[in-house]
Amino acid sequence: MKVKPYANDSRKEGASKDDQLSLDVNCLNLKDEISKDIRNNGNQAQTFTFEELVAATDNFRSDCFLGEGGFGKVYKGCLEKINQVVAIKQLDQNGLQGIREFVVEVVTLSLADNPNLVKLIGFCAEGDQRLLVYEYMPLGSLENHLYDIPPNRQPLDWNARMKIAAGAARGLEYLHNQMTPPVIYRDLKCSNILLSEGYHPKLSDFGLAKVGPSGDHTHVSTRVMGTYGYCAPDYAMTGQLTFKSDIYSFGVVFLELITGRKAIDQTKERSEQNLVAWARPMFKDRRNFSHMVDPFLRGQYPIKGLYQSLAIAAMCVQEQPNMRPDVSDVVMALNYLASNIYDPQIHPVQEPRRRPSHPGSDKDDGGA
Repeated sequence: MKVKPYANDSRKEGASKDDQLSLDVNCLNLKDEISKDIRNNGNQAQTFTFEELVAATDNFRSDCFLGEGGFGKVYKGCLEKINQVVAIKQLDQNGLQGIREFVVEVVTLSLADNPNLVKLIGFCAEGDQRLLVYEYMPLGSLENHLYDIPPNRQPLDWNARMKIAAGAARGLEYLHNQMTPPVIYRDLKCSNILLSEGYHPKLSDFGLAKVGPSGDHTHVSTRVMGTYGYCAPDYAMTGQLTFKSDIYSFGVVFLELITGRKAIDQTKERSEQNLVAWARPMFKDRRNFSHMVDPFLRGQYPIKGLYQSLAIAAMCVQEQPNMRPDVSDVVMALNYLASNIYDPQIHPVQEPRRRPSHPGSDKDDGGA
């Protein structure tokens, strides 16, 4: 794979990789993106040569390919330098925007230290190659466990879903309340929640992250970015990004966990294609709640827990941002739900809406 020279740059071929990252930051003038403290600490992650990453993936061989997101392809590799299996994301070479996302991700994760955020092991910045090296998450993304489930894989049970929701909320709480400066994630969705053994969730992909408002400011004005179906309507309409924008996205993910439905599903009837639009009228009557739950749960869920979880989701996806809860309140509620372990041997099994023939079968029978 040929490495092209970095366009419009006076870098020397022998420049160090740390210098390359610094030049990226300076070139982008990221004062509005990240603080000086973060920029100065953006080299805490290890640096790898492009040659090392080519060797780790056997020249990005097809059977090492894990998936593809908005910013590049992800490969599984084994780095001899650290004797570790890793995930390597190769960013698309699409100019300054791609470099911006690369830098923001490196500096955000270099300072982050939380069990619910994916660990950035290192990066490569050579020529116009930009690669990120993460800890490998063996269970893949939450999306892999909710949709198109193969027949040999068991669907997530109620306890796993609550555990994942609570952990994802704690990761978001860390970004909002414990990082300095606080960070708005801006890209919370099922495909960005990775799972380690035991369904331990970790937020990933921070290329769209933004430093949150400070002082008397209530929002950050920015170009609308994110994923359709997860993006808060107030942010989509005004470009005013707030911490409550993330809360809306979390509410959508939580609804996906409860219902097994996608945020946007164009295979359904028009009135059911948008998950939030479908759910809102259902929230008004508890008699609808059993029709909202994922049929793959086969009736094995606590009815009180279902009511409580849907109440949380409904608050998170309120149209008015000031009506959405703070992340700390969400964490408190979900920690409580996750701590109440459901045992189908003890608790009554609810009458399921439909019993699929196997986990990989079509989830929806049009009866919702």
